[in-house]
Amino acid sequence: MKVQLINHTPDPDRTVAAAAKLCYSPAGAEQILDNLDKAETDRFLKMLVELGHWSPTEHVSFTFSAEGVSRVLTHQLVRHRIASYSQQSQRYVRLDDFAFIVPPSIKNNPEAGALFMNIMKEIGSAYKELASMVHQEDARYVLPNACETKIVLTFNCRSLYNFFEHRCCDRAQWEIRSLANLMLSEVKKVAPGLFAKAGPPCIAKGVCPEGTMSCGKIDKLKKV
Repeated sequence: MKVQLINHTPDPDRTVAAAAKLCYSPAGAEQILDNLDKAETDRFLKMLVELGHWSPTEHVSFTFSAEGVSRVLTHQLVRHRIASYSQQSQRYVRLDDFAFIVPPSIKNNPEAGALFMNIMKEIGSAYKELASMVHQEDARYVLPNACETKIVLTFNCRSLYNFFEHRCCDRAQWEIRSLANLMLSEVKKVAPGLFAKAGPPCIAKGVCPEGTMSCGKIDKLKKV
């Protein structure tokens, strides 16, 4: 899996801090920005996150590219609706030698691995044969969820917080959890103040909303 932050709102921490301060100031945004140093930016962002004042965070957005991910992952990903997506099309891109993602549980089980690889080989042969008889937009129906894909995705900061809360959790499916953790690592490089409290609720808030379905790690965190 390869995840890169390919674009974002310039100076996101400062942009959000300025937008938030505007709500409480008689000054305009330009004047606020002129007087907004790093210390004041950090102080205001810390207050925003602690208060849960999220609307100013919608003014900044982050665009990622993800490669080496499966259609299983992207089917989950697009359920996060306050975001924009552009995915490699199986309708227009012919996949004669399609790559695929192998789950660790299958990779680490020789018997399951052999079965999986044989099925992928059979599907690949079937796809090629079908694509020689019908358009690839119909031949693609035989392709598996394991099929590798590429996607560009854009979230605003508020939507990312929601995404990280659900998908960085240990109970999230392994592949999208890996994606979320890599995305979180990327945004922390450019907006450390904004994302200081981002992540699963047990780490970000010290609470777990999963109830009886909790992984149980929050109890260990509380003892640290």
